[in-house]
Amino acid sequence: MNKRKVGRTFSRKRDVRKAFLRDLSRSMVLHGRIQTTDARARELRRIVERLVTHAKKETLASRRYLVAALGKDVAKKFIDETEKKFSTRNGGYTRIIKQESRKSDGAKLAIIEFV
Repeated sequence: MNKRKVGRTFSRKRDVRKAFLRDLSRSMVLHGRIQTTDARARELRRIVERLVTHAKKETLASRRYLVAALGKDVAKKFIDETEKKFSTRNGGYTRIIKQESRKSDGAKLAIIEFV
């Protein structure tokens, strides 16, 4: 049974999955939008929304959280960009746009981007 378990596993072990999602979130922060599968986009939304909330706080603890999650250079860029963009917004920082299925394996594709 899968009770009380949150999040997708993507058929990966914990450490590999954490690294995979960290790389996806770094790409999302650097480029502003990425194209990926629908399941990955939905899982990435949870992570990126939390990162934006931490970036808006602008405390030392939240800055350290972002550096641990994204890296020093990406976190600095993200904090500077976030305070201008999302200062008045209370959640809903990302949008997922559904795309056509991939021809090779039929996976449902989606574009995830900042609002």
